[in-house]
Formats: sequence, structure tokens, C-alpha cells
Amino acid sequence: MDAREVILNTFRKHFGTDPALLARAPGRVNLIGEHTDYNDGFVLPAAINRAVYVAASPRDDDMVELVSVDFDDQSTFSLDVLDDPDLPGWTRYPRGALWWLGKKGYAVPGFNGVIGGDIPLASGLSSSAAVEVVMIELGLALVEAEIPQVDKALGGVEVENKFIGMPCGVMDQMASAMGVEQHVLLIDCRSLDARPIPVPDDASIVIMNTMKKRGLVDSEYARRREQCEAAAGKLGVKALRDANTMMLDAAKDDLGDVLYRRARHVITENLRVQATVMALKAGGLKTVGQALHNSHISLRDDYEVSCAELDVISELANAQPGCYGARMTGGGFGGCAVALVKDDAVEAFIAAVAPAYEEKTGLKPELYVCQAAAGSSVEQL
Repeated sequence: MDAREVILNTFRKHFGTDPALLARAPGRVNLIGEHTDYNDGFVLPAAINRAVYVAASPRDDDMVELVSVDFDDQSTFSLDVLDDPDLPGWTRYPRGALWWLGKKGYAVPGFNGVIGGDIPLASGLSSSAAVEVVMIELGLALVEAEIPQVDKALGGVEVENKFIGMPCGVMDQMASAMGVEQHVLLIDCRSLDARPIPVPDDASIVIMNTMKKRGLVDSEYARRREQCEAAAGKLGVKALRDANTMMLDAAKDDLGDVLYRRARHVITENLRVQATVMALKAGGLKTVGQALHNSHISLRDDYEVSCAELDVISELANAQPGCYGARMTGGGFGGCAVALVKDDAVEAFIAAVAPAYEEKTGLKPELYVCQAAAGSSVEQL
């Protein structure tokens, strides 16, 4: 049974009736462009065919009864008290989305809901951004309001920044809300321009979950952001997106080793994104693969957000016939890597990488063959 049917069936079983609405928001994988988004740079994510769903029906009061399939839990709370710290942790993101809707003047009614999906949690595939976007989709549908997809994404970013307290960029929510089937999205994180770039028909995106729980992400993420801002200040630019390698090398002594390497990653990663887009348009998948490989090295050595497990699985992937390139994806310190693999080599790729990784690390990985999917939506049932 797929995730959509699980959510619908759980709603019927728990509430004894059919839901009125079903909202969906996909997870995302970032092909390339890591830790560039909060530096006003360029990213190249795809929404994937794994998603978070919410089935819901409105109530006559201001209470929300929400059942989580993923956490095997349920919680009831008032729309008037969304910042209650005693509520279960998994409700923070849904409550944050409802807080944002209220702040924007949408009088969302109470509702009964079931939430869950098939995005692996804490894997770097943006299940949290999908939860924010899916709840915004649901809330707008409950009040019969429509806003542009980019505004739903920016709503999710505001939830993350102001309600959750995580200084994230715009990539995850924009990919979830604005994805285009069979395309990656070239997002300019300053202008918020999003351009679909076709993925070649004969290549698959393989996501490799190391099963290493991501540690240190929140604290190290905030530290990297501070380091980037400090480097931009020393370089005299608004953001590292505005710097180039000549400026960087001229300021090497002033920056010091750590800030120099942090800035070098961001500057070169933006160049790799642009090169990847040109190569995808030209069908040059070997060039794309080299950019992925170089991205991982930069994230490992200059940005220092990789870990042993991500290094092992990326090295194993890069060594396989039919793999154009692989790298860690997401915030780092665990979670997933991504590989671009020839369609006719995918089966052999998985058969080789999974046991070799388990032998080296003692962890049993999960590998998902993904397609680029459409962005978030809601349907009346």
C-alpha cells in the first residue's frame, strides 16, 4: 500500500469517516549546490516522488486533533495556543505552519487530520520542509484561499526561521512547493527565480541513505552561516555569492585558514552549479558527474560537513560502472548521498554499493531510485 492510501485509511479508521481534503508536499534531493542557499547563491534541487500527506476534515471549533503515522502518536491542541512547549515535538512543524497562516490573516478552522508519508525522517531529504509546505497547502484549502507556490515556500521558510528557530535558506521549501516533473530546479536564492532544467531520460537519481543519524546539524549549520557572513564582511561583499576566486585569494591572509576554506567552498560550488546546468542542457553527463564528485570533496575538506559514512558511500558509488558521479547531499554529518546513474546500470549499482557499504561501516543502507516530481498540491475528496 502506498503512503497516500495509508494516510487515507488511517483517517477512516481513526475518525470513522472519509476526509474532505488530501494535501501533498514532496521531499527533495539537491543534485548540487550545497550550503549556497543562505549565501544568496544557486542551487539545483528536484522534488522527489516521496512525499508528506495530510488528510483532513474541518471541525466546528478551534481544536486540531492530529494523528501522526510516522511517529505513531496523536495530539490535540488549540489554534489559540500554538506555541505550547509541552506538546509533542513532532507537532512543532505543523503548529508552525498554522501559526504562519494565522499571522497572515487566514482564519483556519479546527480540523481532524492524519499526517505521514514515505520520506525517511532525519535523512536530509527535507521531511520538515515538506511538513511545513503541506500544512500551508491544507490550511489555505480549508479557507478556500489561493496564493502563488513561491509564497507557500516562503511561508515555510518563515516557519523555520521564526517559529522553529532554524536559520535555513529557501531551497528546501521552494523545491517542495515548486517542483516540476522530470526536471531539476535552478533556483537563484537571491532573486527567487526558479527555472526548470530537464533531467536526461536515460539517467536516474539514486538516493543513498547511510542510516547514520545526522548529528551536530543545528549547531554546526548556524556556525557555518556565521562563518560565511564573517567571510563576506572581510571580502566587502553583501554575500559570498558576490565574491570570486580572485577576490578570495587576494584576501587569503586576512581571512585565515577556516574562513578562507568556507568561502572557497561556496564560491566554487556556485560555479559547479552553473557548469552542471550547462552540461545537463548539452547532455554532458560526464561533466555533471565530475561536478558532483568535486562538490563532495569540497564539502568534505573545505566546508567540513561530511562524515566517514558519507565519504564511504560516495566513494563506493563513484567507483561503480554507469555512475556519472556521487556526493553527500543535505546539511551533512550523516543522512544521504546522491548519485546520477545510467538507467541500465541502476540494478547492478545498488547490488554492488549496498553490501560493500554495510561491510565497511556495519550499517545497512537504504537506496531509493527516484524520479523528479511535481511540487505540492491539494485535492478535494
